[in-house]
Parts: sequence; structure tokens; C-alpha cells
Amino acid sequence: MSSYTCLPLALRQTKILATRRLSERLLVRHLSASQALHDKHDCKVLVVGGGSGGCAMAAKLSSRLGRNKVIVVEPADKHYYQPMFTLIGGGMKRLEHSYKPMSQVLPKKAKWVREAAIEFDPDSNTVKTTGGNTIKYDMLLIATGLQLNYNKIPGLEEALAIPNGKVSSIYSPMYVDRVYDCLRNIKDGNAIFTYPSSPVKCPGAPQKIVYISEHYFRKMGKRDKINVIYNTALPVLFGVKHYADALWPIVKKRNITVNTRRNLIEVKPGQDIAVFENLDNPAERFEEKYSMLHAVPPMSAPEALTRCKQLINEAGFVSVDQSTLQHTKYKNVFAIGDSSGSPNSKTAASAAAQSPVVFRNMIAALNGKPLRDVYDGYASCPLVTGYNSVILAEFDYSLTPLETFPVAQNKERYSMFIMKKDLMPLLYWKLMLPGYWNGPALMRNLLSVFKFNKK
Repeated sequence: MSSYTCLPLALRQTKILATRRLSERLLVRHLSASQALHDKHDCKVLVVGGGSGGCAMAAKLSSRLGRNKVIVVEPADKHYYQPMFTLIGGGMKRLEHSYKPMSQVLPKKAKWVREAAIEFDPDSNTVKTTGGNTIKYDMLLIATGLQLNYNKIPGLEEALAIPNGKVSSIYSPMYVDRVYDCLRNIKDGNAIFTYPSSPVKCPGAPQKIVYISEHYFRKMGKRDKINVIYNTALPVLFGVKHYADALWPIVKKRNITVNTRRNLIEVKPGQDIAVFENLDNPAERFEEKYSMLHAVPPMSAPEALTRCKQLINEAGFVSVDQSTLQHTKYKNVFAIGDSSGSPNSKTAASAAAQSPVVFRNMIAALNGKPLRDVYDGYASCPLVTGYNSVILAEFDYSLTPLETFPVAQNKERYSMFIMKKDLMPLLYWKLMLPGYWNGPALMRNLLSVFKFNKK
């Protein structure tokens, strides 16, 4: 056989050998990468959620525990400062003022898994994600926030999808710009505002937008043609009597109609009709024609969390000790913010006050030491009553005022409005998310010496 005839066979054998060697190298590389991936998804602390509490705690924990010891599971690419949404609804801020890229606010020492949690298994200390990853943890912090259930009210999503429509909502970045459009477009008729029959984030927000809207109508000279109606599922105007007593005179002076125990159950966008039920007599229904409807959706913990019955209480939130914020069954699980079952008002200020308690208690639990830090239920709600005034509500678990400043905070003040509009966003981005802000407790103690003469 000539060398010419043998050449193709030799080439084929060489190619086969090279292919085998390449396959072996790729297999080794794949196995190494798989092992690295596995190692990457084992962590000391897993934080599920990149909202206010999740970011602040990830910063605190990764600073203490070191690089790559904390994993944050969060699918969103933007982090919103949600307390700004009421101001956006009133045209005082723009949506682009309210967010930053998630990559900028998460701590660099933590690993970011840009996926959503889909399955919690506290018995095996694992969480599964939408990317097919199973993350094993020593300690779990649940900071998932609340889920907006617009779909629970028939017709609402359809109404919100109508271009230049009459229905809006400050609670979602998808819809918040529609609020100011509605304020500008309405000429007469009923402007109806709602509060749902469920826990909500920032419970004062549904009535803040009422006051802002009413003030806008007066500024534009069309208030006398518009009926301002606030239909709330709550039995009271505000949960803390000290501030409710201050809000009722404002409501009456500004001729705002308030209907308690009235819950939105359907929207008929083709007819501009909102359907409400009387919660004290559910068989009783009301149909109200609207020229503008501001709808607050029912809210709940995310479905992935509520499916894990071991973690939640009867209300569907993480079952925690209200003082330590440690899970009532799983001692290596904590919760912070809106997804927690602690009976405080669900606000960013609550998460700030919870963060030092959760941080120190998680570190103690990791080290096998007793949990000594206690959360008192502190919450704050700057009740914006117009374009230049705020009543700053602060209170604890018992709904007793827990005020920071040496002035009567149940009065409308321009100074509190400036703090809400301009100072609090800076505090949030620069101090809270990096883990430095623990709420106003220290400031309250320092200012307490001046409180003997409040007026």
C-alpha cells in the first residue's frame, strides 16, 4: 500500500485521537465548573430578597462575615425607593428619581444570584431558584417583601391597561405615572380612592394620595366640580388614634368623604364603575361611577413562600417571634420587612429599625449564643397631606406614639414635608442600604431631653 493511500486513514486516526483528547479536556473542565458552581451556591447566610431590608442586611452581614459568605437571591435589575411613589403620583418627583440599578445597591462582598426563589425547604436548609440552582445555607434571612395582587380584583388589570385611562395606582412602577395623568385629565365627577381588605405596604400611602390629589384639584381651580371619596376596608381612618384624631379634622375641613369597611371587589372599565362590598355585611354591594379611580391592590407574601407551610403563619407571613424576629420553629431562619409575620406596620422605617436587631441576633445564632436584641415594633409613616405639609406618625407595637422630634408630630408641618421629600431619599440611598442606618432610636434618645415642652 502506497503512502498516498495510507494518508487518509492516518488523518482519520489523528482526528479521532484529537477529538478524544478534546472531549476529555472538556469533560474535566465541565466537572471543574460544576464543582465551582456547587461551591458557589453553598453559603453561610442566604438572603432571599433585595428590597430595603434585604439590601441593608446583606451589607451588614457580608461586612462582618467576609467576601462570598452571603448570597442574595433577587431577580429584579432595578431597586426602587418605593416611599417616593406617592410624590411621583402627585407630580413632585419623576419615576427615574426613584430607582438605581440593583448591581449598585447590593454589597460587593455578597454574591448576587439574579433569579427568583421558587421553593423553600427549611428541613434541608435549601432554596431552589428559577435558574435551576439549589442553594444550601447555614442561616436564612427571608426579605421577600409583598406581592401585588392586581389580578385578584376582576377588571382592574384591564382598566389599568387602557391608554390614558381613568384608573391608576401608586403601588407599582408600571402604573404610578398614570396617577398624575389622571389628576390632570379629570374635570368633574367622582375621584375615588381605595384601601383593600389585606395587609399593605405603607398603610398610610392610600390616603396620602387622597390628600395630595385634593390639594392638586384646589390648585388647579377644579375642586368644586370633583367629589373626593376615600373608601377604606379598615374600620378607622388610621390605626393609631393619636394621629387619626388629627386627620379627621383635615378630612372634614377639605370635604373628603370617608367610607370605612368598604372594599373594592370589581372594576367595570367599560362603564367606569367600581363595585364595593360592605365588609360588615358582605351581601351588600355598592356601585359607584368614577371619573378617576385610584386602586390599591390586595397584597400577600410571594407564592413561593406561602407554598411552604412550615415557614408561614395562618395569615400567610413568616412565623417569627415578634421580639427577636427569629422563626418560631427553625432557629436558623429569620425574617425582616414586609414578609415578616411580626404585627408591626409594614414600612421601610420598620425594616430599618429591625435591621440591627436581626443582624445581632443572626450573628448570635451563628455563634450559638443567646438572642438578646429586641424589636419594639417601631414604624414610621410620613403622612403627606398636600404639596407642602406632612404629619410624621411614629409608633410601636402597642400603637403608642414613639416620636423622634421635640415637637408635636400630630400637626401638619412644612419641615416634615421637606424631610420626607428631600432628606429621606438621601438617607435611604446613602445610609440605610449600605447598612449604616438603624432607624432613629439613637436620635430619639439624644433629643429626648428637649421633649418636656412639646407644643
